[in-house]
Amino acid sequence: MNNGSDLHKEKANLQRFGFSAETGGAHASRTIMVDELSRLFDAVQDPLSDRDKYRLAIIEENALGKRSAKTRTLTFRHLADLYGLDPHLLVFRGFRFFWDRDLDGHALLALQCAFARDALLRSSAPFISSKIEGVTVSRESMEAHIEALFPNRFSAATLKSTAQNLNSSWTKAGHLSGRAVKIRCKANPTPGNAAYAVFLGYLAGLRGLSLFSSPYAKLLDCSADKSLELAQQAGQKGWLSINHIADVFEVSFPNLLPRTDREWLQ
Repeated sequence: MNNGSDLHKEKANLQRFGFSAETGGAHASRTIMVDELSRLFDAVQDPLSDRDKYRLAIIEENALGKRSAKTRTLTFRHLADLYGLDPHLLVFRGFRFFWDRDLDGHALLALQCAFARDALLRSSAPFISSKIEGVTVSRESMEAHIEALFPNRFSAATLKSTAQNLNSSWTKAGHLSGRAVKIRCKANPTPGNAAYAVFLGYLAGLRGLSLFSSPYAKLLDCSADKSLELAQQAGQKGWLSINHIADVFEVSFPNLLPRTDREWLQ
């Protein structure tokens, strides 16, 4: 059993990787902002660019076309909260790696990364996953879920906007469909999504086949067997290295994690 010191060290490591344990989240005022993110990555094409390059592109160069300096500053803050925008954070480094290689997986990749960093989005995942395909998911039902988890924390207006933003993010990622009326549907994960889910689970300390039952794998909205199949397709593309024999499953990321990082993770 871990003692207090071990738990503190584990939490510090996760934060160093880019996971966030903060209780708030950008979803109180924003969605996963996929369109803004896509334009930002078009403007900052070097995946190893530091956070200042992203800040410069958003605030100084107005690469996202925002009308005021205040809006540009808020946009940078929300994107940094959701994604980190720093290649020293392994959660973001992996996100950018798979984003640049898997065009069809962009929206779900954004949700996966934001899930690792936004407590509000994480808190809504069990609610979404509990809904069967074809069921209506109303804003009011999401509000009730959030209020039950965080009683009296939000004003009525903030609770409403948070629920709208959460439902919009899940819609963008493919777990819901519709505009005014949201319907539960199945997401359509790609090899990049599966590989990133494995990567996040790996950073969180999971190994072996447990990587396909992690909270990150569950975002793929498919069976563990399907997740494994997609991860193997990613392996064929060279995005990760997989050794799977019977119940033995080993994975590594030689093109994503330098040797120093791999040794440190071990």
